[in-house]
Amino acid sequence: MDFEFTEEEKRFRQEVEDFVTQELPPGWEDRAHYWPGGYGTPPIAEEEFQDFVREYNRKLGKKGWLNLGWPREYGGQKSMMKQAIVDEVTSYYRAPAGGIATLIAGPTIVEVGDEEMKREWLHKIAQGEVTFWLGYSEPNAGSDLGSVKTTALPQGDEFVINGQKTWSSGAHVSDYAWLLARTDLQASKYRGATLFIVDNKSPGITIRPIQNICGIHSFNEVFFDNVRVPKRNIVGGLNQGFYTVMLALQFERLLVGVGAFRRVLEELLQYVKVTRLNGELLSKNQLIRNKLASIAVEVEVLHGFYWRTAWLMDKGQVPELEASILKLFATELSRRLASTGMELLGSFGPLMKGSKWAPLQGRMSLGYLDSISGPVGAGTSEIQRNIIATRGLGLPRK
Repeated sequence: MDFEFTEEEKRFRQEVEDFVTQELPPGWEDRAHYWPGGYGTPPIAEEEFQDFVREYNRKLGKKGWLNLGWPREYGGQKSMMKQAIVDEVTSYYRAPAGGIATLIAGPTIVEVGDEEMKREWLHKIAQGEVTFWLGYSEPNAGSDLGSVKTTALPQGDEFVINGQKTWSSGAHVSDYAWLLARTDLQASKYRGATLFIVDNKSPGITIRPIQNICGIHSFNEVFFDNVRVPKRNIVGGLNQGFYTVMLALQFERLLVGVGAFRRVLEELLQYVKVTRLNGELLSKNQLIRNKLASIAVEVEVLHGFYWRTAWLMDKGQVPELEASILKLFATELSRRLASTGMELLGSFGPLMKGSKWAPLQGRMSLGYLDSISGPVGAGTSEIQRNIIATRGLGLPRK
């Protein structure tokens, strides 16, 4: 691959950066505390930001920046590099670009949706008009999605859903569920599930908040009591849900907030340049310099994985292995970055948002708490290592 952006890509990146910096409201940096690679702090899942989030995404939709990687026949430019540029720049500024609808549901529908579904959903998704939450995890089904117990049983032209989902990031502020449910109770665990689009306003849905470890309401538990969904809302075919979700997870594993890693590193660098300990700038301490140099190298490695994955997709390749490598490296780096930041801040590190003594608006303490979520969501680090070992290195499964 070419490690240099084209002149067109450079101009596009500057256009995106100009747009983002103009559109973000005053004080956004003090209010948004998104931690890269985490699931507990994205502004897009917080209720207080919803008016801005929806309007902002509609503006991105009008510019055609939410579906750049889609084929041209569905309104895209078939350029994952440009889509990756948008995602990198917006995450650098902790801006709430896209979401489950544009980054997971849309690409999956492009790949496996029938023509009726594409006509109904793709335009709305590309325009930033609808939002989704992921209805995968249950109290006893996380990494092993073949163990889901929520059922969707046929009744006329509809399916009737009963069961419970948990964690459910952003369910309380979304329009639709991207829901996996069991449709064949006699089939083996990986053959009897189906993926549905379910309207959050459907009778029988109850959403209860879960306040996460950061003190933020981003998670939920969601209950389905005889919820009806039309058959046309099946994504990818009846009883093919597990395989459709595996495809969707490849897209989810690309959502690592790569630009935000560089942003946090820059903030830590600035902090050590102006902060003194025993009369000496922290930036003069060789141990601190070594720690930050190590993080800087890893951030560059992460960017290399990120751009290579986008480049492969533009070449028509399916980056199943690369998506797992990217997700594993990013979320583990998220933890190392948070730990390094807490070490550098010392006794000020645990201070939370709102304390006048908290460096970096208390972002480091939130990041330290949130970073433990990344290696769990979208498939644990152990799952990713298994994929890399078996599908990448050809090692035996047992």
